Amino acid sequence: MYEAHFDLREKPFAMTPDPRFLFLSRTHEEALAHLRYGLEQRVGFIAITGEVGTGKTTLLRTLFNDLDDQRFRLALVFNPCLTPVGLLQVIVKEFGLRTRRRTVPALIEELNGFLLDENRAGRTPVLVIDEAQTLAADVLEQVRLLSNLETERDKLIQIVLVGQPELDHLLERHELRQLAQRIVVRTSLQALDRAETEAYVESRLRVAGAQRPLFDAAALAEVYRQTDGFPRLINILCDRALLAAFAQGLPHVSRATVRGAAGEIASGKAGLWRRLALQIAGVRPVLDGVGVYWVLGGIVVVEVLLLIWFLQTNI
Repeated sequence: MYEAHFDLREKPFAMTPDPRFLFLSRTHEEALAHLRYGLEQRVGFIAITGEVGTGKTTLLRTLFNDLDDQRFRLALVFNPCLTPVGLLQVIVKEFGLRTRRRTVPALIEELNGFLLDENRAGRTPVLVIDEAQTLAADVLEQVRLLSNLETERDKLIQIVLVGQPELDHLLERHELRQLAQRIVVRTSLQALDRAETEAYVESRLRVAGAQRPLFDAAALAEVYRQTDGFPRLINILCDRALLAAFAQGLPHVSRATVRGAAGEIASGKAGLWRRLALQIAGVRPVLDGVGVYWVLGGIVVVEVLLLIWFLQTNI
């Protein structure tokens, strides 16, 4: 909507994890280097953690785009809330294998044959499990057992666990100590500092085609103050600020524009909570009147949880 007004080729702060917009902060650069080292050296297990919105997915997509298809085979698991059998079935499918086997031993046998073939062909299979902090302990143990698939010289599969900081806490559990000991490379993504935040905003604008500064120095400082350097929040706020500047016919974004955009976002959150409160207040008399409080009350609880999830992932 505002692209033509600011002479941009595309939206600079879209929420999709486009590797073209990757900004390498200090911790992002270190994480990418550790990932590349771990895969090149076939260390077996790699873990990368970071808070929501720190850019884990964009970093991974950049790494995958850089990998040589002739040397690596990727399997991506984005929904790890599975049973051990279910996880193995997804892994086999992601590697392109067609099988009707339904038991853990049979699936392991199928996977081991594939991994041996890949090893003989000089390729390294890489399994990436996103949101790994949601894995159940028995599923994580199954993941650990996959690392037992090896030759006398090489690990047959490289496993990358990606998750929020809760993953580190999960791996500290006593029953998972064997898995924790096998993770050779660990790296963590942090929020951007003030200088990195300013450079991040300017970098994304350049990639989108900006020929001049669109945020003045005070506006950039305000972006950092409002977002604490979390890339996802920066994207949301800067996109809203550009839209506000466009609506007002302004040539660039000022501190006042950023503050106004932040206020709109905050009022949007408050609006959701107000609607939630009114909904609950309206339902309660009905529940009391018909005597089915607990049944419909459960529906309200579900709606509350869904709204909390929405706020955490979108605001």
